[in-house]
Amino acid sequence: NNLGVTSENLTAAESRIRDVDMAKEMMEFTKNNILTQAAQAMLAQANMQPQGVLQLLQ
Repeated sequence: NNLGVTSENLTAAESRIRDVDMAKEMMEFTKNNILTQAAQAMLAQANMQPQGVLQLLQ
């Protein structure tokens, strides 16, 4: 019986560790997504500025 309780506790602990690892991975994924979107927005802005100058010159 003691061995069963130990096994159950070990399984529960492993599950908690996996949950934390999954949460960390999701946080990293979300952070990287936000950084990618910010970089894309900055590139779009940078591309718009020369086009605006060209329109003024025409």
